[in-house]
Amino acid sequence: MRAIVAHAAKDLRIETVTGAELGPTDIRVRIGVGGICGSDLHYYNHGGFGLVRLQEPMILGHEIAGVVEAVGSAARRVKPGDRVAVNPSRPCGKCRYCLEGLANQCLDMRFYGSAMRFPHVQGAFRETLVCEESQAHIVADDVTLAEAAMAEPLAVCLHAARRAGSLLGKRALVAGSGPIGALAVVAARRAGAAEIVVTDVADGALRFARAAGADRTINVAADPDALAAYGADKGAFDAMFEASGSEAALRSGLDVVRPRGVIVQIGLGGEIKMPMNALVGKELELRGTFRFHQEFTLAVELLGKRLVDVKPLISATLPFTQAIEAFELAGDRTRSMKVQLAF
Repeated sequence: MRAIVAHAAKDLRIETVTGAELGPTDIRVRIGVGGICGSDLHYYNHGGFGLVRLQEPMILGHEIAGVVEAVGSAARRVKPGDRVAVNPSRPCGKCRYCLEGLANQCLDMRFYGSAMRFPHVQGAFRETLVCEESQAHIVADDVTLAEAAMAEPLAVCLHAARRAGSLLGKRALVAGSGPIGALAVVAARRAGAAEIVVTDVADGALRFARAAGADRTINVAADPDALAAYGADKGAFDAMFEASGSEAALRSGLDVVRPRGVIVQIGLGGEIKMPMNALVGKELELRGTFRFHQEFTLAVELLGKRLVDVKPLISATLPFTQAIEAFELAGDRTRSMKVQLAF
């Protein structure tokens, strides 16, 4: 089959690879759609992120949906012809964290398209994928494969919303309006947030935040003082989702989140200096959030029941044979939000 393989920064190739054998509880999925994630862009543009670097050629991709082609002899949940979203997480199910219900913290996690371990876990940007039956979630008949492929990033944001605690009737700030920031708006609204404000430095990105349901958007590059008004009386926001990985965004959030508010850090960046006096004085809670587990099932269910709408965030779809063009487009925040590949 053909697959999209990253060899190094700016070295992306369409190559023929060998597929895995079908085990008793495995299924083979013909991939229909794959979404380009921020981590895919890091591998493409920089050969990795932080200490995680490509050490061997790796198939990219983990936001995928397709059609079941074949099933193993012991597979019972799905059948050939079923349309499915595939969960890219494969926790071991045996370590202490899996047994505690924290599968996203698995000590032996295998996550598609990840160079965190060596040999790398090969990704899912390929024409067919053999996976465990448990990873496949049947999507509703009227949900497109493009929407189904959004289940993974939506699950990330549903987990972030869960980490924030109750949002019912609360005011939320989202810093960064990339795909995760925009989906954080969707997740926070579904969780009951009464008001959502989104900040970014690009008008194009903020346009998608409004389409996702933001009540107000602020371009902090064009109007750096606009957010300051929310700092009156020690802050207006009950919760903040920091989705940019920017130190400046996080520090500005400390001024506008009210005492005992919660800051959920989604975005990955470099080392950040934290003004501890602000954190301590206002009794703020800074919480990390990492991937997801049971939220993937919830994401597929919400999409199937039409309780969330991700279609406005899909900005372009290109054939996978035009992978380089698609990755370049995905990296241009003035022109795109979520760019997907058609297989």
